[in-house]
Amino acid sequence: MNNKKFTIKKVHINSSSVDIDWADGEISYFHFLWLRDNCPSSLHPNARMRIFNILDVSKNIHPIKYSINNDGNLILDWSESNHQSIYLASWLRDHCYTIKSKKKFQSPYLLWDASVKNNLDNFKIDHEEVMNSDEGLLKWLEKLHTFGLAILTNCPTKKNSAFKILNRISHIRETFFGTPFEVINIPKPNNTAYTADALRNHTDLPYYEYAPGYQFLHCLINDATGGMSSTIDGFAVANHLRKENPETFNLLTDTYVKFKDEDYTQNKTRIFHSPLITITKDNDFNDIRFNMASMSILDIKPNKMKKFYDAYRKLASLLHDKKFIVNFRLEAGYIFSFNNRRVLHGRTKFDPNSGRRHLQGYYLDRDEVVSRLNFLKKIRP
Repeated sequence: MNNKKFTIKKVHINSSSVDIDWADGEISYFHFLWLRDNCPSSLHPNARMRIFNILDVSKNIHPIKYSINNDGNLILDWSESNHQSIYLASWLRDHCYTIKSKKKFQSPYLLWDASVKNNLDNFKIDHEEVMNSDEGLLKWLEKLHTFGLAILTNCPTKKNSAFKILNRISHIRETFFGTPFEVINIPKPNNTAYTADALRNHTDLPYYEYAPGYQFLHCLINDATGGMSSTIDGFAVANHLRKENPETFNLLTDTYVKFKDEDYTQNKTRIFHSPLITITKDNDFNDIRFNMASMSILDIKPNKMKKFYDAYRKLASLLHDKKFIVNFRLEAGYIFSFNNRRVLHGRTKFDPNSGRRHLQGYYLDRDEVVSRLNFLKKIRP
C-alpha cells in the first residue's frame, strides 16, 4: 500500500505493547491483550460478534515473534495456544486508540436559538422525498441528529398513516399511552396534553429510566384558534448556562431530582431519579429532562434545597425565554419531529369550540435514529 498513513515503517515489542512507527511519522502503541482480543479470528464471520473468550488466555500473553508480510500487514505469533494473528495495516491504523485519543472531540450537534424562526424552511423536508429515496431519508435523519428538529411537510392526513413513514427509520417505541397516542381535547384527561390548556415547554416521559429518544407529532387537522406550537433547543440553553453561570450548570448536572407519574388509567407508579441535565464522557450534552408537571416532591438535602431551587428557576426561565423559543403553527400534513431528550416542546392554549385540533403522536428510541443514520452513512466500527 503506497499510502504512508497505512505503511508500517518499524515495529517494536516492549514489555506490554507492540509499538508501530508509521511512514507518515505517527506512532501507535497496542497493548498485547487488546491485540489478542481483536485478532480477526475473534469475530464470527457471519454474526460479526466476538467469539473470543478473554479467560481462555492468561493476562501474561505476549507475542513471541512478529513479521510484515508481502502486503505490508502485521503478523504476530503468540506465546499461548500456538496462535497466529494477521492484522491489516489499514485496520490497525484506523482503530489506533493512541492516535484517536489525541484528537479533540467535536460535538455532532449544532445548537440554535430563536433566530432560526426566520429560516424555519431549513428544517422542513417533503414527505415524498423521504419516502422515495434513501438520500431523502438521510437528509431527515441528519437534521434530527444534528439539530434535533425537523418538520416533514405534505404528509397524508389519514389516521395512523405515519406508521409507514416512521418505519422508514425503524420500529416504534411503545409506551403506556399507546401508539399512536391521540393529542386531542378529551373529558377526564390522564395527561394535560389531552386538554385545550397551554403546555409549558417540556420533555416527555422523564419518569422512564430510558425516556423515548425521538417524538413525532403528526398533525391531521388544526382549525382551532390558538394552539401555537413552541420548540426550544435545550442543549443551547444548557450551553448558555455552562458559559454564563457554571456554578448553576454544575448544580443542575450533579443534583438528582425525582420524576413521578401516577396516571389514573394505569396500575403502575413510575418513579425515576435523574439530574435535569446529563453529560457524556466527552463532556458533551447527553440529555435534558425537564417537565414541571412530572416533577415529584423533592427530597434533596436541606443545605442544598435553596441553591437547587434557585438553579431550577433559572433553567425554567431560560427554557421559556423568547431569545431561545421558536413559535410556529402546526399545519395539517406536518410531522413535527424532534429529539425528546434535547428539544423541549409546548403550545399555547387553544379554543376547542373554534375548530378541531387533532395530532397523533409516536416515539422512537434514540438508538434507532442514530443507528439507521450510521447505516446509511456507511459508518462501520
